[in-house]
Amino acid sequence: MLTFPNAKINLGLNITERRADGYHNIETVFYPIALCDALEIVDGVAGFNLHQSGIVVDSPVEKNLVTKAYRLLAQDFDLPSLDVYFHKAIPFGAGLGGGSSDAAFMLKMLNEHAALALTDEQLEAYAARLGADCAFFIKNSPVYAQGIGNEFSPVELSLKGKRIVLVKPDIHVSTAEAYAGVVPHVPAVSLYETIQHTPLQAWRQVVKNDFEKSVFAQYPAIGKIKDTLYEAGAAYASMSGSGSSVYGIFENEIDLKNAFPGCFVWQGELGVEN
Repeated sequence: MLTFPNAKINLGLNITERRADGYHNIETVFYPIALCDALEIVDGVAGFNLHQSGIVVDSPVEKNLVTKAYRLLAQDFDLPSLDVYFHKAIPFGAGLGGGSSDAAFMLKMLNEHAALALTDEQLEAYAARLGADCAFFIKNSPVYAQGIGNEFSPVELSLKGKRIVLVKPDIHVSTAEAYAGVVPHVPAVSLYETIQHTPLQAWRQVVKNDFEKSVFAQYPAIGKIKDTLYEAGAAYASMSGSGSSVYGIFENEIDLKNAFPGCFVWQGELGVEN
């Protein structure tokens, strides 16, 4: 069984409150994109074995979220022995949710392969135990996210036919570092209302990512990528999550693969989801 866990981007991101537990409440819109890893499972003979390729995953196998997804379900179900082949193509530390997607898709594959008959809601509950945004990838459709990024509401939004250029520089921005430069605030109009009732061409003025101010100040090269995307004609450009990837949404097809030397660049069509 073969599947392709896809990435997501954040359309806007407001840090609304620092919580008593040290985390922050946010509001954002998660939107799936067609940049994918690859995940295949085949019947094995001795427990769980993970075989990795693609971008080097610099962590022990037991800490990989694919492994954690298997171990989580194995606590409640008698799972078969499996060989898992995992090809990593979504960059790390990019604000794209690649690891969360891998975990969620592993849960979905195990549900089908082992005939567990879990509902989407049950799968979301398991996924939430693996990471705040993991549950998003179970249904894998645009949502308005609140809380720590784990409370979802459907959002009426389609960018089908638009083009995206995604750029990931060789810069790592730690989540703690990104949050340290943000002063929480509640916007006058919720992002939920803004994103649904404002045309794409006007997002530049009203759809913001609160992380950008401090991250761009510390890493000007990331801000320059956003500027370059606008100069190339993007209708909207933003950093995704806490970075360091930046994307531009274009009305028409465009080729910028040579415009960002030294960076990972992916181009595709929006509205094409798994």
